[in-house]
Amino acid sequence: MAPSRAAKRPKLELVPAASSSSAALPQRGDDDYVPGNIVEIELCNFMTYDRLVCRPGPRLNLVVGPNGSGKSSLVCAIALALAADPAILGRASSVRAFVKRGEESGHVRLALRGHGPGFRDIQITRKIDTNNKSEWLLDGAIVPKKEIIDVIMKFNIQVNNLTQFLPQDRVCEFAKLTPIQLLEETEKAVGDPNLPVQHRQLIEWSKELRVLEVTVKQKEQTLNNLKALNAEQEKDVQRVQQRDKLLKKAELMKKKLPWLRYDMKKLEFVKVQDEEKIFKNKMEEAAKIWQDSKAPIEELKKEKMTHVSSTKKITNQINQNMNKRREVTDEEGQLSARLKTTFDNIEELKREERSRQQRMSNARATLDAAEKELKDLEPYEPPRAEMAQLTEDITQKTYAINKLKFRRNDEQRLLAQEKENLRKCSDKLKQMESKNNKLLQALERTGADKISEAYYWVQENKNMFRGEVFGPVLLEVNIQNKTHAAYLENHVPNYVWKSFITQNASDRDLLVRQLKQYGIPVLNYTGENSIRCEPFNITLEMKQLGIKSRLDQEFEAPPAVKNVLITQASVDHSYIGTDQADQRADAVVKLGICDLWTPRNHYRWSRSRYGDHVSANVDSVHPSRLFLCDLNVSDIEKLRSENEELKRKVEGMEEALRELQKEQRKLEDEEAEIRKEKETIIDRVRSHKKRGEELKRRVDIRRRALEDISQEEDVESSTRKLTDQLAKLNDQRFRAVIKLKSLLGEAVALRWSSAEKNMAFIELDTKIWKRM
Repeated sequence: MAPSRAAKRPKLELVPAASSSSAALPQRGDDDYVPGNIVEIELCNFMTYDRLVCRPGPRLNLVVGPNGSGKSSLVCAIALALAADPAILGRASSVRAFVKRGEESGHVRLALRGHGPGFRDIQITRKIDTNNKSEWLLDGAIVPKKEIIDVIMKFNIQVNNLTQFLPQDRVCEFAKLTPIQLLEETEKAVGDPNLPVQHRQLIEWSKELRVLEVTVKQKEQTLNNLKALNAEQEKDVQRVQQRDKLLKKAELMKKKLPWLRYDMKKLEFVKVQDEEKIFKNKMEEAAKIWQDSKAPIEELKKEKMTHVSSTKKITNQINQNMNKRREVTDEEGQLSARLKTTFDNIEELKREERSRQQRMSNARATLDAAEKELKDLEPYEPPRAEMAQLTEDITQKTYAINKLKFRRNDEQRLLAQEKENLRKCSDKLKQMESKNNKLLQALERTGADKISEAYYWVQENKNMFRGEVFGPVLLEVNIQNKTHAAYLENHVPNYVWKSFITQNASDRDLLVRQLKQYGIPVLNYTGENSIRCEPFNITLEMKQLGIKSRLDQEFEAPPAVKNVLITQASVDHSYIGTDQADQRADAVVKLGICDLWTPRNHYRWSRSRYGDHVSANVDSVHPSRLFLCDLNVSDIEKLRSENEELKRKVEGMEEALRELQKEQRKLEDEEAEIRKEKETIIDRVRSHKKRGEELKRRVDIRRRALEDISQEEDVESSTRKLTDQLAKLNDQRFRAVIKLKSLLGEAVALRWSSAEKNMAFIELDTKIWKRM
């Protein structure tokens, strides 16, 4: 049966954090403002303003203006008036940087719409000066900063929450937030304060549910495997039973087998005896017939052997005659081929003689034409003055081009130097603006001088490790709340923040050897990925005493890093409380809590082993120096202006270099034109000289060719030699034909005698077969 669907979850209503017990949303007044809305902003000697009064509307407000007109100054004024740390604006680390240049002091005043009847406005004023001092006024009366913070908390205003207040310089940090972090920050900004706690409990329950589901699936799989194994074993039992039956039957057949074999052999024996008697009788009859016909056959065989010997003699004579005829025929064929070749040679000689006469005529004609062309060739005098002027022009152009090349090389070298300076400046600027670099610099300021070198060595050599290496720990921890960051930094020992974490012994040994020169500690985590810590649960008694969370729940880190912080610093036993917990700290220890952080103090209780009495240690909360580190904004601005100046300088040098390239290209083109003109004159001289030499060479070649043709062998004598050879070959061929005729007559007589012998041999064979 399918489980019934869970009841529909009731919708949660969003209420301000200061009035979470109220069931309704804040009501708007007659002028449409909500409690906590900014009604008026006043700036005096603040950043770019001498004095400014701004009255925002109750709904969406837009501030539009060109760059540098002071839009961001309004955002900075709101943040400082709401008791925010200047570091969250990303512009400066102290309030004195917000005083207008040339003035000694200034102030920011905010009017917030309040609660209660009539919605009376609350005036918050913050006075700042160049000595980095602040003075707070609430409705015109000087008050401590704590009262201002209490007023702000009543309206659930969270300036350090990027989902509620996002300055321009922190947009990159907002973009780095994961969807989970965005959801948590949004819950803190607009939801019930208990909503994040319930959300984390829901996540834990979901993890437990997934573990249970996996366990159930594993049990089901095990049950199915056992059922399949049982079915296989039942088949094995049936096969064993069937095997026992067959073994018993085989034993019985073994006992009957000898009798069956005896009966079969006995039947075969009787049958073979009967066949033996029949074949003996047939053998005796055949022996009698053979003896009767044996004598006449022997006489005929003797007569046959006589005929065979005479036939062999005749056959040998025929073979000899055939070989002689073959030799005579081959000789006659060779003589015919030689005769044909001789005739062909005579015809070839006649053709060669006609060709020789024609070639001699052609050679005389071409020789006369070449001699006439050589005689008609006119002399050519090269223009020496023009050649000298062109050579001088080429020399001047080459000197100008080389001068430009030297100048261009100098410009390129200077450009390369400026580009290298620009690259170094850009890299330095990126490093100063990088979050990781800020954290590394903060660690260096606390005494870890070579932490950056160690960090970059690990990043460049990750392939040397078997597992993942984390570190420094400060870079792996992500915490959003500044107050909680101060708690965590003061709670964890300083050596842990600069430590590297490995996950197996070989990686630890390798990293210890490499980081020994930097003086950086290495911690090895060998546990499982799951974090083994005390279950997180805020009871009703804890809430009543002002305890709202635990330190290990307020930051995010990889499982190995979080386990190390838990084992090294026991962050899962340290709780976080409000000012109420600070006032009732004596009651907190009764709940079994031994470590408590409040906005002002850090409480640690220890119980004696002997008297069982409790002793307390109270320390002040020091502000964070690592998580809230920031760089000097003036240095960054100086680097940015230097970077822009280098860019402009590089662009100017590149433009000058392009102009030099154009001028050099123009000179090279002019030089190429002059060289081309000079080469044309030189080619003309060479061509005339080459023409005369070629004509002389042509006349010599044709004269030698005519002499070679004249000295060729006479054809008439060669023809007479071939005619005599032809007569001898005809005589030899005639004698070979006469010899072949006599051999053919002898072969016919032998063939006739062999045919008679074969007829007699056939008759004898016929008689022998008839006898047999």
